[in-house]
Amino acid sequence: MIWNEAKECMSREEMNALQSKRLVKTVDRIYHNVEHYRKKMQDIGLEPGDIKGIEDLHKLPFTTKSDLRDTYPFGLFAVPQSEIVRVHASSGTTGKATVVGYTRRDIEIWSECVTRAFAQAGLGREDVIQIAYGYGLFTGGLGAHYGAENLGATVVPMSTGNTKKLTTMMKDFGATAIACTPSYLLHIAETLEADGDLDKIKLKAAICGAEPWTEQMRKQVEQKLNINAFDIYGLSEVMGPGVACDCIYHKGLHVYEDHFLPEIIDPETLQPLPEGEVGELVFTTLTKEGLPLLRYRTRDLTSITYEKCECGRTLARISRFKGRSDDMLIIRGVNVFPSQIEAALLEMGETAPHYMLIVDRVNNLDSLEVQVEVDEKFFSDRISELEKLSKKIATVIQHAIGLAVKVKLVEPRSIERSMGKAVHVIDKRKLV
Repeated sequence: MIWNEAKECMSREEMNALQSKRLVKTVDRIYHNVEHYRKKMQDIGLEPGDIKGIEDLHKLPFTTKSDLRDTYPFGLFAVPQSEIVRVHASSGTTGKATVVGYTRRDIEIWSECVTRAFAQAGLGREDVIQIAYGYGLFTGGLGAHYGAENLGATVVPMSTGNTKKLTTMMKDFGATAIACTPSYLLHIAETLEADGDLDKIKLKAAICGAEPWTEQMRKQVEQKLNINAFDIYGLSEVMGPGVACDCIYHKGLHVYEDHFLPEIIDPETLQPLPEGEVGELVFTTLTKEGLPLLRYRTRDLTSITYEKCECGRTLARISRFKGRSDDMLIIRGVNVFPSQIEAALLEMGETAPHYMLIVDRVNNLDSLEVQVEVDEKFFSDRISELEKLSKKIATVIQHAIGLAVKVKLVEPRSIERSMGKAVHVIDKRKLV
C-alpha cells in the first residue's frame, strides 16, 4: 500500500498546514495553466499571491458543472495532452458530457484513496473483491478496480449486465466483498434468495456508492446478506469513488482531506456554514494534476464534523446525504427529497425497498403518486387488506414529508431493477 496511515490521524493544525501548502501550489498552477480559471480570477481582481492558505479559500470563485460543459472537452485540463493517460466522462443524459482527465500521478492517488476506503471496510490482501460497477467511461468500475488491486486483493472485474453469472461467480470464486450500487446489491440479494443460495456465499462486506441511499436501506442490506455494508462517496469531476468512505462505526464518511478540501455552504447565499449545519458540499482538489478544481459545487446536501471518530481517525466526516439540491422536488410549495420517502417506507417493514415517484400536474395542481412494491410475505390478494396497507403507507409518507400523496401498491419485482444508478422519479411536469 502506498499511503501513509499517519495522515488519517493528523492533528487539525497539521492537516490545515498541509492543506494550505497544497492549496497555494494548486491555485498558482491553475492560474498559469488554465485560461478559463485565469479569466474568472482576473474578473474578481484575484491573483495567486492573494491565496496564502485555507483561510483565503472563500476568495476563490466557485466551479459548477456548467464550467466543464462550457470548456468541453479539455478546456479545464492543467497539463498538456501528452501527460493525460486516461479520460472518463459522464453519460451526458442531461446535457453535454463532462470530461475528466488523469495523469499517471492522478491514477496513483485515486488508487490510494480507494485503497484507504477498502481498508476502512476491513479488507486486505486475503480478500476476493468482486467489482460490479460499470466499466468504461463511468469512473466506478476502473476506480474501484485499481484501488482493490493496490490493496493486494484478488479482483474479479465482473461489471454489470448478467446478475445470474455474477452470483455464480460469487459462489464459485468465494468472493468476500463486492463493490456496486446499493440498489444493484439489493437485486443481487433477491437473486441469491430466489435461487436458495444465500447460505452458499462467503460475502462479508459491500462497498456501495454512486447513488444516495438511506441508513434504513443499509441495515436491510446487511440483514439480508449478513454482511457489513459501507458507504463510499465520490464524483467523477472531483476524482471518482474514493473521495470519502465510512468506517466500521458508520458515523459519517471520512473525507480524505489531504487530497480533497471540503466546505459546506448555503446553496442560496453561497456563504460558508458552521460545523454541524446542513448545506451544499463543495470540494477543492489539492493534489490533482490533470483536472484540478476550485470550490466545485457538488449539489449534495450534508453536514460536516471535525471531531475525532471512535475509530481513531481525525479526518473530517460528512454525514449521510440528505439529498441533492438539484434532486429536490417542489410539489405544491413543499420541498420533497426521494430519500425522505425511502426512509419512511423502510421503517415500516411491510414494503420492499423498491419504489417510484410519479409527479404530474393536473388542472394546474401538482400531484404525487408513490408506487410501492409490497414485500412478498405481506402481499395479499384481498382488496380490503391492500387498501388498509395503502392508507397506512400514505399516512406514514404524509407525516414524513408534510404532503398528502396517492399510494399505488404494485406486485413484488414489478418495478424495474437497475444495475447502475436507480431511477426513482418520473417528473411528467418536465415532459410537457
